[in-house]
Amino acid sequence: MTRLILLRHGPTAWSREHRLQGRSNLPLDEAGRETVRGWRWPSDVGRSFWFTSPLERCIDTAVVLGLDVTVVPELVEMDWGRWEGRTIAELRADPASESDAMEARGLDLLPPGGESPRMVQERLKPFLREIGGWGVRTGAITHKGVIRALLALATGWDMREPEPVKLAWDALHVFQVEPDGTLRLEQLNRSLTK
Repeated sequence: MTRLILLRHGPTAWSREHRLQGRSNLPLDEAGRETVRGWRWPSDVGRSFWFTSPLERCIDTAVVLGLDVTVVPELVEMDWGRWEGRTIAELRADPASESDAMEARGLDLLPPGGESPRMVQERLKPFLREIGGWGVRTGAITHKGVIRALLALATGWDMREPEPVKLAWDALHVFQVEPDGTLRLEQLNRSLTK
């Protein structure tokens, strides 16, 4: 069994504006870098073997934290298609987006030209099977959509209702990965700000 520690990248200009970033390759801005510099690493987590999404905001986060990382393409953010760059509020105010009907589909929400959370889960399953038998503490710097999809996979949450636990984005989220890739929740919201 492998302990998997997930961390969302630091803030970007778009995350502060609550825009769907998706595959847009935005870097951390200086305010985002300053936020990450303020994170305090829990001593019992250690400097595990770390992976990162290929997007610049995740790589920037790793650099600021001083982590040696391996890029894993499967850790890339959910593809928001034509919704990318928009806010949820904008989408909900636009009847043509049909966002209400899409949100009601939960795991099968499929933005035009994008991918669903269920598709994100499917692309991550080979990665989970690969690391599951390692038995080595492993970390991944990734994205909100990826972490939410993995939480759903671990808990059976269908994403039609709010998250079973409100996720903090300046925190670590810890899972156990079995050798067959089965994911189990260990702990959410391990603070990095104390």
